[in-house]
Amino acid sequence: MAQEDVFKKLVAHCKEYGFVFPSSEIYDGLAAVYDYGQYGVELKNNIKKYWWDSLVLLHENIVGLDAAIFMHPTIWKASGHVDAFNDPLVDNRDSKKRYRADVLIEDQMAKYEGKILKEVEKARKRFGEDFDEEQFRSTNQRVLRNQEKLEKLHSRYVRAMNDSDLEELWQIIIDEEIVCPISGTRNWTEVRQFNLMFSTEMGSTAESASKIYLRPETAQGIFVNYLNVQKSGRMKIPFGIAQTGKAFRNEIVARQFIFRMREFEQMEMQFFVPPGTELEWFRYWKEARMKWHRALGFGDDHYRFHDHDKLAHYANAATDIEYRFPFGFKEVEGIHSRTDFDLGSHQEYSGKKMQYFDPDTNQNYVPYVVETSIGLDRMFLQIISAAYHEEELIKEDGTRDSRVVLRLPPVLAPVKLAVFPLTKKDNLPEKARSIVNELKFDFNCQYEEKDSIGKRYRRQDAIGTPYCITVDHQTLQDNTVTIRYRDSMKQDRVGIPNLKATIKEKVDISNLLKQL
Repeated sequence: MAQEDVFKKLVAHCKEYGFVFPSSEIYDGLAAVYDYGQYGVELKNNIKKYWWDSLVLLHENIVGLDAAIFMHPTIWKASGHVDAFNDPLVDNRDSKKRYRADVLIEDQMAKYEGKILKEVEKARKRFGEDFDEEQFRSTNQRVLRNQEKLEKLHSRYVRAMNDSDLEELWQIIIDEEIVCPISGTRNWTEVRQFNLMFSTEMGSTAESASKIYLRPETAQGIFVNYLNVQKSGRMKIPFGIAQTGKAFRNEIVARQFIFRMREFEQMEMQFFVPPGTELEWFRYWKEARMKWHRALGFGDDHYRFHDHDKLAHYANAATDIEYRFPFGFKEVEGIHSRTDFDLGSHQEYSGKKMQYFDPDTNQNYVPYVVETSIGLDRMFLQIISAAYHEEELIKEDGTRDSRVVLRLPPVLAPVKLAVFPLTKKDNLPEKARSIVNELKFDFNCQYEEKDSIGKRYRRQDAIGTPYCITVDHQTLQDNTVTIRYRDSMKQDRVGIPNLKATIKEKVDISNLLKQL
């Protein structure tokens, strides 16, 4: 099945099973805005807890913060967002659709990469175990031609982005004969800059209202509270401040479901270090954050680092952790060495000293910062994408069946166990209810008695529930139940007093955190 079709099925699955809904759907929705349903919000909260605990719980020198969305407008001048928070915009005159010029070019580079990979995979199948990929890439003429085109395009693109050369970006689009996905034409406008911040007004009357911005990132709330946290918490450098919260960007093209939205949630940690040590800490957090992702068990080869071709105005090093989505490798987390730009700029604009006195060196200095930043919604999509599986099954009688299953890590699963009475009579529902009432203090449980056991299993597979408990007539005799495992579909007989320990072994977040 084509990856585009897989992604469409995944999006439909999220709606059908209560993970993600289009916002304001009864009014035909609002572009690029989504609501999280009953299972989506549970998964989202579990992801946040895994992130939060891995930083704040496991590190004595990392603490949390929850800063306001509304902030003084000068903050965004100091941070550079008012002047530099722009994306290159281009319109197609025929479709009237608007695009990011850099994304159009990056998609073109991805096409060349796709052609190369297609040739490699064809050769791998043809030669089997004797296939030498390195030799094939260095000798196959089709691969070499596409590699040459890719490198030439990449070089032009990096130079244009670093120079903010909008005319050259437009020329690249023309030279590469990039067409509008909607109209299929190359009738492009010039490329121009577009500021991504949402603005609003604060004040009791129109005359006294002042212009403020919805924050485009959560990081600045950490920087302007750096002194408050350091002094009140008696924090010694190096230390970090972690925060989760909403951010808002007026994206030119919000697409690929919840991957790029105008209202989204970030999980960010700013780590304050002595000047001169920032690149060492950058390398440390780069590896630590990759380990966090891989601990989820979706396959190490599905992740990669991608160093930035163009550094932001505040950075001296930057890399992304990318995951292989159905639509290709895309960023899920960024690690940036932000130097002392943020604290130094706020010191300049506010007139307040942002220095730290280091008792070990007897010196005052403005700390440098290493940032780790995840889009929570992207992380949600990454986990759903990795967990979604369509399986063909063969029953004991030889007939074929199928199921859709979310192989979510049990720690993150919205529902940890479902309890079913085999029938609606013979005191089985009451016994099943008593099990739920006992375990609901430790796990998110569901009780379900409608339809056949098979159909109930399928529903729970589709929402990623790792364990299903069936109460039958034997339960009333020996106080045991059948526990069915989502991934293997195997079943065991377990005593009711042992249920809590059996389930806790797999869903306890401490087991995941110990891998870090």
